[in-house]
Amino acid sequence: MRILAIITGEYGQRHGENIRAHAPAHWEIHVWKAPANYPPIIDYPEDYLPPDLPPADLVLAFGEHPGVAELVPEVVKATGARAVIAPVDREEWLPRGLARQLRGWLAEMGVTCVTPKPLCSLTETSYNVRRYRTEYDNPLIAEFARYFGQPELRVTVDPETRRITDVEVIRDTVCGCARFVAQGLIGVSADEAEFEAGMLHHHYPCLAGMAKDPDFNDTLMHVSGHILKEQVAEQVKPYRKEVYIIPEGFRSQRQGRE
Repeated sequence: MRILAIITGEYGQRHGENIRAHAPAHWEIHVWKAPANYPPIIDYPEDYLPPDLPPADLVLAFGEHPGVAELVPEVVKATGARAVIAPVDREEWLPRGLARQLRGWLAEMGVTCVTPKPLCSLTETSYNVRRYRTEYDNPLIAEFARYFGQPELRVTVDPETRRITDVEVIRDTVCGCARFVAQGLIGVSADEAEFEAGMLHHHYPCLAGMAKDPDFNDTLMHVSGHILKEQVAEQVKPYRKEVYIIPEGFRSQRQGRE
């Protein structure tokens, strides 16, 4: 599979580096650093493209400016791509209206476009979370999501000590955060694993937005963190020690009855 990642800054650079470091050997990965600034209205998007973009099957739009989304249809024409992943990790980079337009523009070209919000909600069949979950059917995007997207970990816990002895990354986040968290969980108690996963996610750090998103009434960074924490919590659940707190008054009444 031939992939072209469009980046403009640190966010996209981190994604590109992690994909290159951990992608299957048969993937061909190219990165184009697009302009970082654009006028309010882009009359001729093709003027912002270099003359030598490589052929691609899948385009990853990791820009940090809404102007990048307006270039994507021209990038698709220039590269022959048949699928696009344009994540919404910050609404100011890809506002919902523009994301809807981008999906429409590309659909008219016969190209599948997904806009996962956040990017770490992407699986082989769907993207987004909660009531916004959206199904898709595209083999190129699904192939990418086999390796990068919604984190999937296989956690091994010592039943004697109830501490984590190994964490296998089945599917990493695109930015590499899941792999970082997996390494940091070794030796952690099953009781503390969910909390520790959240702290590691925060300290990586996750680059999703910290402004409150109206769809979730929460920040996308927190939504991303919950996805990872829930994955870890489910894995260690059989090994956690349940603690029951009995209110003092209830305890006295119970003892009296006994």
